[in-house]
Amino acid sequence: MIFDWLPSVLIAIVLMLAVVGAVRRISLWRAGQPSPVNIISGLMAMPKRYLHDLHHVVERDKYMSRTHVATGGGFVLAMFLVLCVHLFGVDSKLLAWALLASLVMMFTGAIFVFKRRRNPPSRLSKGPWMRLPKSLMTFAVTFFVLTLPAAGILPDGTGNVLLTLVLSALILVSLGEMLFGMTWGGPMKHAFAGALHLAFHRRQERFGGGRSTGLKPAELGVEVHGVSKPTDFKWNQLLGFDACVQCGRCEAMCPAFAAGQPLNPKKLIQDMVVGLAGGTDANYAGSHYPDPQGKGREPGSAKGSPTEVITAGLVDAETLWSCTTCRACVEECPMMIEHVDAIVDMRRFLTMEKGETPNKGAEVLDNIIATDNPNGYAPGSRTNWAADQNLNVMRDVKKAEVLFWVSDGAFDMRSQRILRSFVKLLKAANVDVAILGDEERDSGDVARRLGDDATFQNLAKRNLQTLSQYEFKTIVTTDPHAFHCLRNEYGDFGSDALDNVEVLHHTTYLNRLVQDGKLKLDTFKGGTVTYHDPCYLGRYNGEYEAPRELLRSMGIEVAEMERSGFRSRCCGGGGGAPITDIPGEKRIADMRVEDAKETQADLIAVGCQQCTAMLEGVVEPRPEIRDIAEILVDQLIEEVH
Repeated sequence: MIFDWLPSVLIAIVLMLAVVGAVRRISLWRAGQPSPVNIISGLMAMPKRYLHDLHHVVERDKYMSRTHVATGGGFVLAMFLVLCVHLFGVDSKLLAWALLASLVMMFTGAIFVFKRRRNPPSRLSKGPWMRLPKSLMTFAVTFFVLTLPAAGILPDGTGNVLLTLVLSALILVSLGEMLFGMTWGGPMKHAFAGALHLAFHRRQERFGGGRSTGLKPAELGVEVHGVSKPTDFKWNQLLGFDACVQCGRCEAMCPAFAAGQPLNPKKLIQDMVVGLAGGTDANYAGSHYPDPQGKGREPGSAKGSPTEVITAGLVDAETLWSCTTCRACVEECPMMIEHVDAIVDMRRFLTMEKGETPNKGAEVLDNIIATDNPNGYAPGSRTNWAADQNLNVMRDVKKAEVLFWVSDGAFDMRSQRILRSFVKLLKAANVDVAILGDEERDSGDVARRLGDDATFQNLAKRNLQTLSQYEFKTIVTTDPHAFHCLRNEYGDFGSDALDNVEVLHHTTYLNRLVQDGKLKLDTFKGGTVTYHDPCYLGRYNGEYEAPRELLRSMGIEVAEMERSGFRSRCCGGGGGAPITDIPGEKRIADMRVEDAKETQADLIAVGCQQCTAMLEGVVEPRPEIRDIAEILVDQLIEEVH
């Protein structure tokens, strides 16, 4: 081919420019706060994380999974072979044929990308993403033609000046998108950032089937608490934001977005990208935040820079307070981005530095500080519900097999019915159980989600000090939020109080009792039952099966809602959302009850006091709402001695 040196020169130039862009992009990430990582082990683990952990999520959408394997896999292999054959000039027909095969695979995948983009779902961002399939096809076709002589299909020197110039132009267009755009900004930017995000993820425990959901403790006594500006994030959080592919799967799962509250997790992450790089959101081409109050959030109105306060012009505080911390976005994200961590980090600044917790937030936090519970009840009344329960108190017995962590349901009349049902079941199974009584304090969940990590840490340390005085093998609670704190977040504070202690949700513990034959149950005859998965039990702790096994043990065949299991819709009660109470177009709890109505259920079984309160707040007619412990008590076959 005439000027056969030209393609190699162009490839080298684009590659060098991509390296310059990569250095520039890395410098933007490294402007964030230190976060220790093992560079070598992270890079070595990256391929497995890409092929297993990332694709485990991508595989939920079979169409895109196969498309991504063909397109992404084909491109990675093709790019490696392009460098070998066309940059370094390796004379091997085997490599050339392998390159042709990888380009065919890539082109096939690009066809499916093109079909997807012809009529894309509303959740997908458009704009530059619409040209991506054309760029992929151009790359595949250009290098296919360029490789034919190297494979021996065409004679060496085939072509003329015009063909050479055309191919050279196509190399610049396609390779520029693939490599230059990967590091300087473009639809392929996620490929570079995403790979490094997998290598240096802030939550390494998530890989290999692990689970990591506890919030990281805020550093107290520093100049600024929480995240005020983009550079206050950890550097690998900034890297994670840049990994976003704008697929909108988080948007489709977000209960606040569906309710018309001013939150879209995809747009939030893109605003963080604007913040780390500087500029506006004028080029964003996806769904914006819902605008129920007509504040006119127009494209280009969000402005920020690495050193500007985020809520001063980039993101409205109401957006941050709309989140229920349900982790539906995190669970669904194929790039494993941690949206909830970022939101709570920014809330910490608003609460601990600015004192700007909306609506009843400040009052609730004051109550927790003054009385150790969110509603300001007298601490001494925490055991009033148990006056007729004849329960042992740890202060008196010092030791028990099971410690029942009652949580703040002790102050709520509706929740007290759940507590009494659970106690009755424990007694029927002859469980050696005790409570802390008025020594128990709020777990700190609400304070932590509202951004007051100082109060959370104080409560956690005081609770751990109390627990360290007694002996028990198991802690059981009916509150998934307290369960999560005790199991996943108290371990950060250096106490050995929970060493060798199993922390369980009451549905898990009751299921063990039933499986061990310690509870005898009659067949349920109360109609059709559906089950609502609490976010802090399911997505946060992976417990989906025990509640369903309990229901099946009573002969109940659960009528599953369309959104159940790891895709369950939040009730709207987490993250302090009922306290901050950001207006939307509808209520999340109403949407959840509508999900249940579609199953024709007569009863919604739940395993969370907060979920019970939220769902029972929906105007009737609706299915009855009952905790699983309450259902079990009604079916309990009590032995007569």
